[in-house]
Amino acid sequence: MHCISLPSSHHPLPSPPKTTFKLTCHVVPRMSLDNNNNSRSNGFNIINNISKLLWGPSLPPGLLISTVRTVWTSTWQIMMSQLAPSDPSGGYTRPPSKFRLSHQNPTASTTKLHLYVGLPCPWAHRTLIVRAIKGLEEAVPVSVAAPGLDGSWEFKDIPDKDKSRDKDILVPSRDKVNGCQNLKEVYRLRKGGYNGRATVPLLWDVDKKEVVCNESYDIIEFFNSGLNGLAQNPGLDLSPVELKGKIEEWNRAIYPNVNNGVYRCGFAQSQEAYDVAVNGLFSTLDRIDDHLGGSRYLCGDRLTLADICLFTTLIRFDLVYNVLFKCTKKKLLEFTNLHAYMRDIYQIPKVAATCNFPVIMDGYYQILFPLNPGSIRPVMPIGCEHKFLSRPHNRESMSSVGKSVQYVL
Repeated sequence: MHCISLPSSHHPLPSPPKTTFKLTCHVVPRMSLDNNNNSRSNGFNIINNISKLLWGPSLPPGLLISTVRTVWTSTWQIMMSQLAPSDPSGGYTRPPSKFRLSHQNPTASTTKLHLYVGLPCPWAHRTLIVRAIKGLEEAVPVSVAAPGLDGSWEFKDIPDKDKSRDKDILVPSRDKVNGCQNLKEVYRLRKGGYNGRATVPLLWDVDKKEVVCNESYDIIEFFNSGLNGLAQNPGLDLSPVELKGKIEEWNRAIYPNVNNGVYRCGFAQSQEAYDVAVNGLFSTLDRIDDHLGGSRYLCGDRLTLADICLFTTLIRFDLVYNVLFKCTKKKLLEFTNLHAYMRDIYQIPKVAATCNFPVIMDGYYQILFPLNPGSIRPVMPIGCEHKFLSRPHNRESMSSVGKSVQYVL
């Protein structure tokens, strides 16, 4: 999966194209209000003065409220249809990835590669984690895009806002290999050009100037087993043969109901679609929580790709999805096992450095205008702070190998 630009992890808009919304992680990048505070303030003052002249301190008349509500609802439906394609019931339908990786390609592991990601995107986040714990940082350099004012993925240096964190934490950057201003320009460099959705993650062939893959699961499978000759931790196998069946079984439950399930809640365009999505989300989380009461990871004692895919949604759950996407039945902190399980993975060396929480929050609250018109970012929940996530999780006692599990440093 991938993240999109608004509207579309992880295609040009129909006319009129003047305002575009870019997004999916499998992102979701940004629909934003004008950031010119003076202009916005002046506009508000004019409207406020007119309203005082018309009806003084009283509320506006019912007809005006009804008219504004109708106009806003119609506008919201138009914006949501571009941001999040839906089925006839109003349920969100994620577009498929355009460029898939062929594992039979004999040159894939010898190609000079570059990875493009966006930090808000959970689909791109998968690739960063596997790249890190496999020790592929030198073999596969990365450029980190950030949502621009028009919703496209842009390249720019943004200072880290969280000074209490590890100095190695990832932050938005310039395009380190092609020098492009935005991700769409990178896609257009490929032979024949490209006018489709400019999504992250994007694995790029540096020499051929070609897209290798923009499907997140293909990329993490490739990073796990296709580059062991270049990895600093080639012995770590996140998809061992004996566990592939269990991994696929968990993925079949987690992807539609949790990974994509939170988006189906947030992007639902009818009450019926939301109810279906939210019930599927929390019934699946309850099932996983029960399972983790007797198992350190999803497939037993070993960390697998299924855990990585679940983690990137869980780490955003209380931070973003619980509030912005209306996943409000429970916070992750209220589950018996899920929060400790998430902390267990977060504390694996190098994983925390891939989690830039202020940038993640900005990428949702200040980007998804139809869901948050004021672009106000709420305060970070205590349970999502680095200090809290670094508390002991005590889950090593559930593993027969305990702390003997080794990860690359």
